[in-house]
Amino acid sequence: MALPLYLVGLSHKTAPVEVRERAALDPAVALPAALRTLGRAVVLSTCNRTEIYGVGSPKEAKALLLARGVEAHHLYQKEGIEALRHLFRVAAGLDSLVMGEAQILGQVREALFLARKYGATESLLEKAFQSAIALGKRARSETGIGAGAVSVAYAALELALAVYGDLTGLAVAVLGAGEMAELFLTHLKAQGVDRVLVVNRTVERAKALAERFGGEAYGLKDLPLVLRQADLVVASAASPHYLVRPEDLPRRSKPLFLIDIALPRNIDPQVGRLPQAYLYNLDDLKRVVEKNLKARQGEVPKVEALIEGAIGDYLEWYAGHRVREAIRALKGLAYKEVVREYPEADPLTWHKEAGRRAHPWILAVKARTQEFFQGPPCPGECPLLAFRPPRL
Repeated sequence: MALPLYLVGLSHKTAPVEVRERAALDPAVALPAALRTLGRAVVLSTCNRTEIYGVGSPKEAKALLLARGVEAHHLYQKEGIEALRHLFRVAAGLDSLVMGEAQILGQVREALFLARKYGATESLLEKAFQSAIALGKRARSETGIGAGAVSVAYAALELALAVYGDLTGLAVAVLGAGEMAELFLTHLKAQGVDRVLVVNRTVERAKALAERFGGEAYGLKDLPLVLRQADLVVASAASPHYLVRPEDLPRRSKPLFLIDIALPRNIDPQVGRLPQAYLYNLDDLKRVVEKNLKARQGEVPKVEALIEGAIGDYLEWYAGHRVREAIRALKGLAYKEVVREYPEADPLTWHKEAGRRAHPWILAVKARTQEFFQGPPCPGECPLLAFRPPRL
């Protein structure tokens, strides 16, 4: 028998966002209901993928996704070792929209946690996901698959760190209160900056974002005041015209670094010509991102080697698992036969006689195991995995 794992799912590679939205299973209601329907399964549901991993037949998993309005051509299905390999690639970040991103590893961990919580996991899935999590950690610690900034927001932080070395004690001004500003502040949080100054056209939105990150909120009318206090400015506001012009900047005795990640740009390019003003824009950051993505691509063969090693380890564990199942089944069959033949005997006699009868078969199973592990690697269907205990 082949490795009885399956995977049915869709991702950013096979389905547009509106389809992924329909397939997504929220952890409060839809996901627990799905796990109750599926039984032995783990569901990985993120903004970029919904994947159901299970043991046995994939029919119910496929039907569940189709019932949510997903068309069959958006789905992919893998079984056996290929399902396991896909899970490992996902955990290692090779299948992510942004290669090597770290968030997916936490999402894999959360998927296993929820399956445990609702009693849906079992030994093969448990081991597969534990192995995937361990592999994901190794991929990021032993290779450069997660190194370097590959998002604009993180590239902005990386550039700031390259300029200053250490952001401790600095005042950082952020123009805008949208998604990009939030992402930048999320990355900035761990850097120990002295002050965060959030500037936005709508002061209420500036306050909401500033409160989350322990910062101060200002309206656009206060921008000149903020520019006088800032050491670093990151601009990401939605504006049809420049918010910062040369005349808005006071003369300074110390450098001011400005990073404009808005489109259209927030900062007049002429600002970069001012003494003590150093301006970077999206093109500068994209060069950083492209360089880092290329470096990550070069790490893929190393990660794939780790994946193949992890698959081998899992198959070795599974072979042992099958052997333990076979030995347990042999002992059970022998015990039932002895009880049937000698109903008047005591339990100790039953156990001794059952052990004696099962012993030759147990030795045969162990010999086959030894033969398997001393032989050449088995890339596809391994004969040991197909072993079924004989009738006594």
